[in-house]
Amino acid sequence: MLRRLFKDFHPSLVFAVVGLAAIGMFFIYSASFHDPGHYEVKQIFWIAIGLMIMITVAYTGYRPFLSMAYLFYGFSIALLILVHLIGSTHLGAQRWLRFGPVVIQPSEFAKLGTLLALVNYLGTRNPLQGQFSVILGAVAIVAVPLVLIIKQPDLGTALLFIPMLAVVFFLWGIQWRFLIISALGVLAAMPFVWEMLKDYQKKRILVFLNPNLDPLGSGYTAVQSKIAVGSGELFGKGYLSGTQTQLHFVPEHHTDFIFCVIGEELGFIGSLLVLCLYAYLFHSIFAIMEHTTDIRAKLLSGGVLALFLGHVLINIGMTIGLMPIAGVPLPLISYGGSSFVMNSIALGLVLSVYKERSIF
Repeated sequence: MLRRLFKDFHPSLVFAVVGLAAIGMFFIYSASFHDPGHYEVKQIFWIAIGLMIMITVAYTGYRPFLSMAYLFYGFSIALLILVHLIGSTHLGAQRWLRFGPVVIQPSEFAKLGTLLALVNYLGTRNPLQGQFSVILGAVAIVAVPLVLIIKQPDLGTALLFIPMLAVVFFLWGIQWRFLIISALGVLAAMPFVWEMLKDYQKKRILVFLNPNLDPLGSGYTAVQSKIAVGSGELFGKGYLSGTQTQLHFVPEHHTDFIFCVIGEELGFIGSLLVLCLYAYLFHSIFAIMEHTTDIRAKLLSGGVLALFLGHVLINIGMTIGLMPIAGVPLPLISYGGSSFVMNSIALGLVLSVYKERSIF
């Protein structure tokens, strides 16, 4: 029965997902076993739910999701608006909706809803006819959730829409001149985006450019994060033996800064193995995207790849000081139900592309 159930699943992708989820569970426990929150128990629940959702979505197929893409998109926009009206605030950001004991982060689902709408919109239009007007429509689809997310404020999540849009445009067949114009448009909008940022977000960017600007204030997390990763050296201090993270020098170390825990306890070698597992996942998604004959399936797989790659680059980049602190979780590893469920749905859609492939 299990062989029949999984015979059409891409084995490399499933292996990478399960491996990263297992690593996340162990290091969420390591990051929080002194805390009363029992985050690892909650994460086990979300992993189980997420994997079941991934399998269900894979067998449902991506076509039903694309047929309801605008409905998903509208629902995600409604949730983002609801966040601004009645959302919960934490650390100065209003990003969550609370329904009894359940807390969700609508921006996570907005990424997937926007991708589905974008794929359905571009996938049904000829890239050789009326390209400029089509591009304006696609940019408008992305602009609405992007602005709402920036206003929460959540600059890190908003930034992920840009590579997603660029990759989908490229795979669709955008002319280079339009791609260059779009890039120049993004650069031209930067001063307006800067004015929309909160003071603490501006300070994070300034601290990134000059780490010594405020080492005990806005630069504290960035400094402590680099110390934690660097103190792991080659082989790490051992599981559950980190000092920077266990003593809470690094805040949010079970969510956005969980890579600090991995770097400190497993060292460079362990961190490299995690990166290799991500590379294995990215290669699997790319292989599925490359061999599908359906343009909408190709756009969907490429968009999912861009989202995951963007998450990993931003999260690990901010952890080791190569990017500003942006509050982006590490996919499949960081604690968080909304993030894991959204990732599971996205990967289930990619698996359904492989399952329904015409030629592979």
